[in-house]
Amino acid sequence: MPRNKHPEETIKKILETSLQLFAEKGYEQTTVLDIVANLGGLTRGAFYHHFKSKEEVLQAILDSDYNVRNPFETAMNTPFPNGLERLKYALKLGLKLNIDSEQRKQVTSVAMTLLANPRFLSEHIKNITIDAKSMTTLLEDGMADGSIKKGNAMALAELFLLLTNVWMMPNIFPASEADTKEKANIIMGIFKGMGYDFIDEELENIFFGLLNQLHPQI
Repeated sequence: MPRNKHPEETIKKILETSLQLFAEKGYEQTTVLDIVANLGGLTRGAFYHHFKSKEEVLQAILDSDYNVRNPFETAMNTPFPNGLERLKYALKLGLKLNIDSEQRKQVTSVAMTLLANPRFLSEHIKNITIDAKSMTTLLEDGMADGSIKKGNAMALAELFLLLTNVWMMPNIFPASEADTKEKANIIMGIFKGMGYDFIDEELENIFFGLLNQLHPQI
């Protein structure tokens, strides 16, 4: 077999093709043979040179998407007058990425269909704990400069992310579209009631827009 001089291009092709198939056919219905058949001449050997299974491909897609698009890390390096504005920016950016990027839409759609799978739910929770640390930093910045009410920043971050990324997911807790929106109102009421007003009207509108977009798929 000739040596692959551009392995990064092969990996990119495999990931892009797999994501497209996962989104169109469903992850469970897509086989390695399906992926290879759509690689434009690449062989099964080329696939297995880089990935052991379609599960490994999916994990690479999720890891790549998460690492490239962490809105909390982006907000930390963006100039804003205070911690509250950085936190609002991070939350809005995270939601907008799911709306504006076609690839992110596909990744989110595929990921959400897998949340009932214990293995992928575990990975989802792991990423939430990573995000919670980043969100904690933003909350602590706001508490230090007075733009956010003082409190247990880590507990607040964990609660917010668990509610929005686990309790809100109909694949984990089945709910109608109306019930899902009501749960969103409950979350916003909890935090506003505690005196944490980082959920403003713009964020609410973006959030409900994302729910309207995703709910038919889940």
